[in-house]
Amino acid sequence: MLNDNTAMQNNGIQTAVFLTGAFFAFLAGSVIYFVVLYRNRQLKNKKEQEELEAAFRQELLKTQLEIQEQTFEHVSKEIHDNITQVLSFVKLSLGTIGNTLEPDKKAKVNESRELIAQSINDLRDLSKSLSFEHIASLGLAKTIVTEVEKINKSGLLKVSFLTEGQSYPIGEQQELVLFRILQEALNNSLKHSRAKHFKISLQYHHDLLNLSLEDDGVGFVPELLNSKSGSGLRNMENRAILIGGKATIESAPGEGCKIRITLNSLKQLNTDGGPHPNSFS
Repeated sequence: MLNDNTAMQNNGIQTAVFLTGAFFAFLAGSVIYFVVLYRNRQLKNKKEQEELEAAFRQELLKTQLEIQEQTFEHVSKEIHDNITQVLSFVKLSLGTIGNTLEPDKKAKVNESRELIAQSINDLRDLSKSLSFEHIASLGLAKTIVTEVEKINKSGLLKVSFLTEGQSYPIGEQQELVLFRILQEALNNSLKHSRAKHFKISLQYHHDLLNLSLEDDGVGFVPELLNSKSGSGLRNMENRAILIGGKATIESAPGEGCKIRITLNSLKQLNTDGGPHPNSFS
């Protein structure tokens, strides 16, 4: 009888230990489950917040680019319709006056007329480079050729342009953004890099388009990309992202700057037919 009671007590103790262990195991498992669940929700919320912030930045960039393009278009028309017309009238007036002057004074008037004519041509080139319609009508490659000729004519920088592969259209907005990135890079080279040469390479592949820009200027430290001074460079990256592309910027002191824009031409954004010719959908 005593042995039976002892066995029952042992069984009771074992059962109690088992139940206690099971309870604490369940409790620990529950705690771990809720911790993991809470952590996953935190990660999900953080990801959603980052996606919202990224979407906001993209929408803000789109708005900024739309405003910029509309401003460019307005300035382009003002230059073409007003300023060049006024200068043409002044040139004609000087020609009329020059015919009534003595030879030495007439020569000076003719020099002034030549300067005005050069100014008119320069302004027309500037007007074309700002005009969305002009860029869209020419296409990316021909627009770059025009820009290269304008820079080389100024003598400020020696620019070379090379195309590879059979050119094809990738969409007006995509070509416009790529051209604006090119203009930004050229502007940086002229203002900051003290470069003498600038190379442009446009490579057309079956499903990929590469735009490579390279100068032989003073270069900069990579940390500049994350500083306030590197806002123009980051703007290039953001513009590339906006059209579904990727921008890679490499530089080091004394080694110039290399910019490579890669765009999957099969995944181009369809922005034609929108509410405004300069809008980004």
